[in-house]
Formats: sequence, C-alpha cells, structure tokens
Amino acid sequence: MTASPAHKPVIVWFRDDLRLRDNPALHAACQAGVPVLCLYIHEPAGEGRRPEGAALWWLHGSLAALDTDLRERGGQLHVLAGAAEEILSTTVDNLGASAVYWNRRYDPAGRDLDTGIKASLRARGVETHSSNGSLLREPWTVSSQSGAPYRVFGAFWQAHRQGVVDPPLPAPAACAFTPLPEAFARRFDYPTGLEPDPQRPDWAAAMRGDWRRGEAAGLACLQDFLDEDLAGYADNRDRLDGRTTSRLSPYLRAGNVSARQLWHALSVRQDGGMAAGDRDIEKFKSELGWREFSYSLLYHCSPLHERNLQPEFDAMPWRRDSQDLAAWKQGMTGYPVVDAAMRQLWATGWMHNRARMIVASFLVKHLLIDWRDGERWFWETLVDADPANNPASWQWVAGSGADAAPYFRIFNPVTQGENFDPEGRFVKRWLPELGRLPAPLVHRPWTASSAQLDAAGIRLGKTYPLPIVDHKIARERALGAWRSLRS
Repeated sequence: MTASPAHKPVIVWFRDDLRLRDNPALHAACQAGVPVLCLYIHEPAGEGRRPEGAALWWLHGSLAALDTDLRERGGQLHVLAGAAEEILSTTVDNLGASAVYWNRRYDPAGRDLDTGIKASLRARGVETHSSNGSLLREPWTVSSQSGAPYRVFGAFWQAHRQGVVDPPLPAPAACAFTPLPEAFARRFDYPTGLEPDPQRPDWAAAMRGDWRRGEAAGLACLQDFLDEDLAGYADNRDRLDGRTTSRLSPYLRAGNVSARQLWHALSVRQDGGMAAGDRDIEKFKSELGWREFSYSLLYHCSPLHERNLQPEFDAMPWRRDSQDLAAWKQGMTGYPVVDAAMRQLWATGWMHNRARMIVASFLVKHLLIDWRDGERWFWETLVDADPANNPASWQWVAGSGADAAPYFRIFNPVTQGENFDPEGRFVKRWLPELGRLPAPLVHRPWTASSAQLDAAGIRLGKTYPLPIVDHKIARERALGAWRSLRS
C-alpha cells in the first residue's frame, strides 16, 4: 500500500549549513510531522563548486560532528557523492519522498543548479522548499533607490541596517528520522575527497592542534569570544601578536554557526550592557556587514573570482613570475611579517585579517602578480575559503573591486609589522630562525650588523632569505603600472 503524500518522508539537503540550531530547512522539515532523511551531497568540482583544499578537511570534520549530533537524536547524516540532481532524483525515487528542503546558496553556478533541480522535482510532483540559512538578509532585499545593488559599503550597510534580522531558530525539539533503504545506500562509496584526516604525510597535524570542528565547537568559540575577546575588539583587532579576533570565520563558512546567531548574541550583550562597549559590538557587527556586502557582490556581480569588478584593471600589466609567486606561497620573501603570515596559513589553514591584507598587498603591488593567483592560493589553503569573502577581499586590496582600497595605497611590510607586531612575537612564533633577533630588528633583519646577525645565528641568504624586492623600487613599479591604466 502506497503512503499518502501527507505521510511520505521528506529530505533535508544539507550544504553550507552543517548544524541543528538556526537551520530553517531542518526546522521546517521536522515541523511537517513526517519522517526526515538528512542528506549531504558531495558535488563534483565544476558542478556548483570549485575544487578546495584545506576547506575539505574542515568539511569532513563538520560532517562527522553533524552525524554524531543527529545520531544522538535517532537520526543519521547520509553522505553521497555525485551530481546533485541525479542523486536527489534517485533518492526521491527510492525513498518515495514527497518534498526536499534546503537552504539557499548565492553563487551563480549554485543558483542555476538549484533552479534546475527545483523545476525538475516540481515537474514530478515533489515539493521543494528553500530558505535563507546563511545571511542576515537576502541579497535582493538590499538595493539603492534606483533598484541597483550597492557598490559602496557605507551606503550598503546603512541600508542594510534599516531591515530586521530574524531571531535564530532553536534546534528541532523533536523529529522523526528515516534512513536510506539499505540496498540503495550500498551502491555508494564514501566520497573521494572527503576521506578521514590525512596520515602519510599528515599535513593537517597543526590544524588539528589549532581547531575543533562542528557546531558545538563553533558555539564554544563564539562564547569564548564574547566572554574574553569582545571587550577591546575595536582597538585591538589589528594586532597580530595575540588573540584579538573571533576566529569564527571557518565556522561561518561551513555553517557550523549562523550569522543570525552571532548577530543576536551581540545584540543581547549590547542590550544588557555587559562587558564590551557599544563600539566593540558595532565594530564586530560591521565585520558581519562586510560579509553581507561580499555576498551581495557574489549574487549580483559574479564570477567574482575571475572578473575585475572595475574593467579598467583588465589592462593591468601583471607579471608572470613563478619564482616570486612560489617565494610568496612558501613564506620566503625576506619580509618577516609576510613570511610569518604565509607559514601560519600553510600550517593552520587560517590567517589574521590584517595579515591577509598585508600579504595580499605584497603580492599584488610589490610583486605585481595578478590578484587571481593569490585568491586561488587562499582558496586552496584556507579552512574558511569562502566564495564571496575570498575574491571580494582580494579585489578590494587589488583596487579592482567594489569600494576598493585605491591601488596607490601600498602597504610597507616593515612598518605594518612594526605597527601590529611591535615586539615581534608573531614573527618569532612562525619564523623561529629569527627568534634571537632583538625586537627593533625583527621586521628588518637586513639592517642588522654582522655582529648582531652572528649573535642571533642568522646568515641572510642562507638561514633566512634577503628581500626578493626592494620596497621603494617595487612601490614605484606598482604606481607606474597603475598610471598606465589611467592613460
């Protein structure tokens, strides 16, 4: 006897929303009062996603954590690999599902896939329900009086703040789950690219030491930030030599926590007059605003990781220098703050936001290498590799993006290090070969005397590289390239 549509199971298709709390798709499916199948589809690169590196390590841990959380409630997360439309169609057939629920994504390729899947399922009589599980407000709800998307952050954020941010949803109080039919589940191997943590070589060892993945870890990170680091955030957030930022970005990227959860946790602190001042809270909220702005650009102006938002930069005379690019990737440029940040990235999959600006400016302006080469490296190495934040931020530094820093704003890596790591603690942690240099020399070791270098055990060009480019010469070269665009 065939079940009536009112009693047929439904599917929750998890994507960048790997959590139980404030998950609109899961919440709505559980409220339907029918059995729920929880599904994650590892889609092949080129079909809605770019091939990732370190972010896949984070994804694996987040999937495992979500599966554990679901099993504690009598459910399970089924992880399948393949084209999403084919997997969903076959799963619907084998399960006899009446509906599929998911939270929306905003990149053009993902949106096109979702639109096609929605049309295909509805043509077969299967309901589809999509929700906002990622952003404070949908990109199409914030526009100028002319109806055009904003290209300046200040105006965007002012308009964005006029809207209401919905409160986060609780985890479903109760939900009945259903498994995949066993014969169907046996047809699928564990997805390639989502294997357990690497062993030989164990390139994730430092990341495991630095991070815990999943929803519970994300909520704990949020609580630690609110209790310990939010106070003083506005003044200290650019310092490299301590824990001055939230480190919540990978949890937001994987959807272990939601932007709404962060927003309302901050608002509770603000309304209660607790610990941090309004200035700290408003500064952190504006950082969430930059994330919203980046997603607006992704939605309206893609492909964000490929095309200059300012077309004049299409004529920029970028250098194709594989040797300089490799030195930058490996943290061997001879500029300590750049090298320390790049080695931190390789070891932990993360980098402080100020350091990201420093190393990006160095690549694009000191080395005159295309911002897209840097964006691709960050995409491969960041655990928080984000389809909106990553390219939008690179374009901002390069001067080719929306509301971008002007190209003629060229960071001096020495003074950046001295300003934001004045005692050299950050540099010495990641460049132990400079560990015995006095603080006044750690950001400019080439100015040390032979006696000072000998005392520190440093042989420039041997144990630590000489600068691969002179700052003044690089600055003039970059400005000349920029002026060529203006003429």
